[in-house]
Amino acid sequence: METPRYYVPAKSHWPIFGAVAVFLTIYSMASIIHQSSQGQVGFFPVALAIVAGLLMLYMLFGWFGEVVNEGLRGLNSDQLKRSFRISMGWFIFSEVMFFAGFFGALFYARTLAVPWLGGEGAKGVSNILWEGFLPHWPLLKTPDMQQFPGAMSTIDAWKLPFVNTVILIISSLTLTLAHHCLRAKDKSGTLMWLVVTLILGVAFMCVQIYEYSHAINDLNLTMSSGIYGSTFFLLTGFHGAHVTLGGIMIFVMYWRVKNDHFTPDDHFGFEAAAWYWHFVDVVWLLLFTFVYVI
Repeated sequence: METPRYYVPAKSHWPIFGAVAVFLTIYSMASIIHQSSQGQVGFFPVALAIVAGLLMLYMLFGWFGEVVNEGLRGLNSDQLKRSFRISMGWFIFSEVMFFAGFFGALFYARTLAVPWLGGEGAKGVSNILWEGFLPHWPLLKTPDMQQFPGAMSTIDAWKLPFVNTVILIISSLTLTLAHHCLRAKDKSGTLMWLVVTLILGVAFMCVQIYEYSHAINDLNLTMSSGIYGSTFFLLTGFHGAHVTLGGIMIFVMYWRVKNDHFTPDDHFGFEAAAWYWHFVDVVWLLLFTFVYVI
């Protein structure tokens, strides 16, 4: 009976780069959020965020490049392939919990905290902190309008957000078609549908940037617009960051398909990118429902 092969990777410097990149990303983003709430963002946190992003990309391309080369050299055993699937599953679960925290903050604010401030329930404090405060979600008129000026209005869910919803739903379909083409050994079809998916991802981000410009310049909806503004930009902003990362992953899959790295029966890298993209789409559907519509 043949003894199972267990591949043990050599020592690597990539985890150190990754840890530093994550720390700098969190620090810089926290600084940007803090400074934006005070009305002005300095140069240093923005520059640090750019450096952190570049360092993260360098780590991702370097580390995953080594993993790809190991696979092409035939070093990936069945046990290692199973570990890849389990690891990707845990990674997506961690992302689920990441967004669950922000959705939980949104739920707490609109369902519990705002009604309490309006005097509802045993914990109600209306007329103690702010005279005449009326609780209503979305909270456009904040208790302290001088320090946290509210937005003029919300973004119409059935205009730009609905367009982006349609774009992402179609992108999930095109990515699924690319997967089917890969399994059918249709290289040209796989590449074509991947390009269409990438174009849709870029279109989504362009619409999102235009929406942000409209919200800030026309509606006065900013991170300083009370709890509604902060939850809006945190949820949609982090989702946009995940769309960007998903787009990078799909671009890498395009390059790998073009260079014949996959076979119809062995293409987990492609499947992992598809899992991530579909997860991002599901998050957007929740965002569209609970941030824009309800």
